[in-house]
Amino acid sequence: MTVTHSGYTFDWFGYATLRIETPDGFVAYLDPGRYGVLTGEWTPDTQSETPQNPDHTTAHPTGTEYDARDGDLVCVTHNHHYDSDGIERVAHPHATVVVYEGVDTAGIDRDVRPVSALPYEVRRIETGDRLALDTGVVRSIPAYNDPDGPNTRADGTPVHPRGFGCGYHLTIDGASVFWSGDTDVIDAHERLELPPSGSSANLSVFVPPIGRSLTMDRREAAELAAQLDPDLVLPIHYNTFAALKADSSAFAADVARRGIPVVLDERE
Repeated sequence: MTVTHSGYTFDWFGYATLRIETPDGFVAYLDPGRYGVLTGEWTPDTQSETPQNPDHTTAHPTGTEYDARDGDLVCVTHNHHYDSDGIERVAHPHATVVVYEGVDTAGIDRDVRPVSALPYEVRRIETGDRLALDTGVVRSIPAYNDPDGPNTRADGTPVHPRGFGCGYHLTIDGASVFWSGDTDVIDAHERLELPPSGSSANLSVFVPPIGRSLTMDRREAAELAAQLDPDLVLPIHYNTFAALKADSSAFAADVARRGIPVVLDERE
């Protein structure tokens, strides 16, 4: 379904793919593609059962054949979300494609085009960078797993080490949108400045992952939402496969109890 808030629309296609359209018609995509969410190959199955009810298949969006090529801005956070086919399905010929500097296709074991071969204006961004665009600003926010936290490999190294990826804080046509990327809750989030909730000047939307295994879990994401106090919370990056299982309804209830508007963009 499409989530509409203050004239802005948000569409979660599955996994980490999010489409944002402003009232003026500017379109941005975050981490488009992978796992068939844009090719129609992904379908809900037993891998996406909720932990609380293993007989119930969660309401993850069903993959769809998608080739809109209407994106003015496309942002990619790290290797796991780099999908050159996905980018080409969403970006129009004159799009700006922002790719984190740490993305290295030599380390990707999938059939992808090199970043340098993308037929767009490609901007590489490092952690903490600020890119000024005609319609707003793209800021790169640190994103990583705590080496002492739960999201580590058998040898103790983080799944997402510091410097491997980033999150994005977009300000486009007056909308402030924060997609944290694949990360635990980290100190950098305490320094993130979103417009005050209810501000007439800016829309503030927080887009967290809630699947745990690779990122923050739903409880940590709810606590971070309370800290950031956005106008709206829209979770993504969950229930695509077994490692990303999450109870989105419980997350929504937790956030709502804290007095923060929350919406689930899920299939019925």
